[in-house]
Amino acid sequence: MKLYNTLTKKKQTLKPLKKGAVSLYTCGPTVYNFAHIGNLRSYVFADVLERGLAYEGYRVKRVMNITDVGHLTGDDDFGEDKVEQEAKKERKSVWDVSRFYTNAFFKDTGELNIKKPRKVVAATSAIKDQIKLIERLFGGGYAYETPQAVYFDIAKFKTYGKLSGQSLEEKLVASRGEVITDPEKRHPADFALWFKRAGRHKHHAMRWNSPWGDGFPGWHIECSAISSKHLGQPFDIHTGGIDHIGTHHANEIAQSEAAFGKPLAKVWMHNEYLVVDKAKMSKSADAFITLADVKKRGFEPLCFRYLALTAHYRSQLHFSWESLEAARRALRNLLEIIGNVRSVKRAKSADLYLKKFNQHISNDLDTPQALAVLWEAAKDTRLDKKSLLNFVKNADMVLGLDLIKKSKQLTKEQGAIPAHIGKLAQERWELKARREFEKADSIRLMLAKKGYKIQDREDGFNIKKIKKQ
Repeated sequence: MKLYNTLTKKKQTLKPLKKGAVSLYTCGPTVYNFAHIGNLRSYVFADVLERGLAYEGYRVKRVMNITDVGHLTGDDDFGEDKVEQEAKKERKSVWDVSRFYTNAFFKDTGELNIKKPRKVVAATSAIKDQIKLIERLFGGGYAYETPQAVYFDIAKFKTYGKLSGQSLEEKLVASRGEVITDPEKRHPADFALWFKRAGRHKHHAMRWNSPWGDGFPGWHIECSAISSKHLGQPFDIHTGGIDHIGTHHANEIAQSEAAFGKPLAKVWMHNEYLVVDKAKMSKSADAFITLADVKKRGFEPLCFRYLALTAHYRSQLHFSWESLEAARRALRNLLEIIGNVRSVKRAKSADLYLKKFNQHISNDLDTPQALAVLWEAAKDTRLDKKSLLNFVKNADMVLGLDLIKKSKQLTKEQGAIPAHIGKLAQERWELKARREFEKADSIRLMLAKKGYKIQDREDGFNIKKIKKQ
């Protein structure tokens, strides 16, 4: 299996640390609001990756964090804690807010057929692990303390920015114009490992004892502490959105490698943005679409999953209600074809299609091409029913669209096509192939009187039961 590694800037063959097993870490949500569909695209990608690895025969252990403390409104340690800010707005406790939006997140991911990671760890449940990691950084000379916080000394980590390609010098220069919220920071680019209950965070609602006084952890330290505890260091693959590359993941790498003297992850994978009108979807702009909005418009959640699969994870996904409608029609048509497939004489095997599908999934999760192969197979009238359904079952292990289950439901809703109707329709198709159009049309009219409509395709046909008015 070849995967694109952001760290090396190229595709490379996956070589797990342990034979037959893959350790995988996914950056989880900050639970202060509903996930928007741009967020959810990231988790569809991570889910397809996990499914693809399992499909390839690997045992996958996936761990994900839940950020319920420490993520400020500015990713570079500016502003207010997002969860606390929302709690004030809703006049609820921070615990109630984080619990509510955590449950909402997993409700959304469940409706999108996104598998829940084997291990999910909230930042607030891993405080001791984060404190231990900060102590290691002090021991190595990478951390320092001010009256307001504990910081990572970025100047001491010479390879900072290797993930993004931005040099340490460029990072330091770029950060000189930033607002200084702590005058005793050695450099504006230094990031917080622990915030003390002092200054602007004096009344922070969440606090724990630490060697540096009451306070709460910074955003970045949780992922390093949680991943190293549950997956070891290094582990195989780390995923996230491209917006994490320059700051969050760069900081993870710096603090983890400084603490343990070895890489955090071998492969770093990042999905591109979902964009609407050429702009990325953003909660900070207070303009975003949730899965609930999608459902209010009458779309099933799996229509969005199908849409996400039509774009490669490293390409921007352009969203519009029109594109979602096109995805719905395509998915419904696919389900109808699968549900109405018939056994045929002298059928050919779907093995070639399965081989092509596997090649695309193994080539950096190329889901658009994999979907194209699925459509090729579905339209191939020479495939036997059993052979096609076996192929669909295998493909859906990765795609996660519930194709066979949904096709059966749709067929039941529309009414099963009787065998004699299917036989007449096949006879009509063969008459057309022999250019006996008058006889073919008479069968079409006969079927219409019986309540069935024939839809011709380039390489076959579909039969639909006409709904009574």
